[in-house]
Amino acid sequence: MPRVKGGTVTRKRRKRVLKLAKGYYGSKRTLFKTAKQQVMKSGQYAYRDRKQKKRDFRKLWISRINAAARLNDMSYNKLMHGLKVAGIDINRKMLSDLAINDEKAFSQLVTKAKEALK
Repeated sequence: MPRVKGGTVTRKRRKRVLKLAKGYYGSKRTLFKTAKQQVMKSGQYAYRDRKQKKRDFRKLWISRINAAARLNDMSYNKLMHGLKVAGIDINRKMLSDLAINDEKAFSQLVTKAKEALK
């Protein structure tokens, strides 16, 4: 049985890694060994930051809601509790959007939350 050399398979694997490393700085985009290490690390960063992005956006929405609620003489936690008591089920992303783009509708929600707390 003849000896099989893995040239095409190896080349394909290396080309795939180097293609993923396109745009990296210095030897990280040209040398296979360093490119492979950086691609693996980049994948770890990407996985971690997909989770982190969700946290960051939630923080942003909360700070926007809090700022808008304080303009209406109410704190964030009282607003959220009041909305829950009033039976208004709206997520933070939509509340944040209302606070920025439709201040009138947001203030109506705040008044409903205040009424529910009384």
